Amino acid sequence: MKNWFIFTLFVVIISGCSSETTTREEDYIPIPYQLEIPTLFAEKLIDPRIPINNKLTVEGVTLGKRLFFDNILSVDGTKACASCHLPQNAFSDPNQFSQGVTTTLGTRNSMPLFNLAWNFDDKYFWDGHALGLENQALEPVIDTNELGNDSWEPVEAKLNNHEEYPKLFKQAFGTSVITKQLVAKAIAQFERTLISGNSKFDKFSNGEISLTPQEQNGLNIFMSEDKGDCFHCHGNPNNPLWTDNQFHNNGLDATFSDLGLGLISGNPNDNGKFKSPSLRNLAYTAPYMHDGRFATLEEVIEHYSTGLQDSDTIDTLMKKVDQGGVQLTTEDKADLKAFLLTLSDPTFINNPDFIQQ
Repeated sequence: MKNWFIFTLFVVIISGCSSETTTREEDYIPIPYQLEIPTLFAEKLIDPRIPINNKLTVEGVTLGKRLFFDNILSVDGTKACASCHLPQNAFSDPNQFSQGVTTTLGTRNSMPLFNLAWNFDDKYFWDGHALGLENQALEPVIDTNELGNDSWEPVEAKLNNHEEYPKLFKQAFGTSVITKQLVAKAIAQFERTLISGNSKFDKFSNGEISLTPQEQNGLNIFMSEDKGDCFHCHGNPNNPLWTDNQFHNNGLDATFSDLGLGLISGNPNDNGKFKSPSLRNLAYTAPYMHDGRFATLEEVIEHYSTGLQDSDTIDTLMKKVDQGGVQLTTEDKADLKAFLLTLSDPTFINNPDFIQQ
């Protein structure tokens, strides 16, 4: 009788522990993640865009980072999101076109990833065809020339059968059943933490340091309609994003092999229009333009100075297209480049929170 009592008590204790453990797991509440918003962003921009159904949490961001760097998302286990978005290149690709799991190259340059939480129009890719960062994150996994899966089903199966991922998704989203939507949510959470706001120019704007005379003259050229005339598409010191996140035909071609926004909208007036990239981190994001045609900043500046190509859809902001460009002097070009480089942020590409450990 005594032995039976001891056995019964043992079973009750074990059951209680198991029930308590289960309850703790089910009741686990993710920790809210606080974005580190630069002072200038807080002063000059509205609050970042965070979907109400995908609030940032410590667990979600951590999970998203792991997925971003994990080859498990590719069909053959050889590529990850980070294969074409390298942290040391401000999450862009130093190659003109990225190579996924096949030997076939893409047709557009890999866009850098930072300050995405302030993309208020919420349109992604060079042609803006993805609405929402979560939708953007879904596509590379099933792109033949990127991560190469025929569908999301085998990826979901690999993740659900993984020894760690179900528990991590349980902690982040309250369920251990992994779906493509939750994968995209996690990756989007991590990507929204990629904030770059500590360049030399940011420190100048905060009154911490001064610009050199050459850099200051470069800013003046950038802001002058009679010289660089760059600010219409890329903003000014009151817009620390350094992009309008809009779509423009900036005079790259007279005829188009890639229709850009026009292919998505179906409107011929949009042919040849592509998203204006941020001018931040240009020191790390070569080559430039949607097709990576320019290897250096000098080539980019020369394009706007003497290389504009007219077409039916060229932006009206390209006011000097009839002259081939803004016709900068050699000194102006050098000064403009010096200013543009002040927008690069070395702390961003070396931030341990953004690098695979």
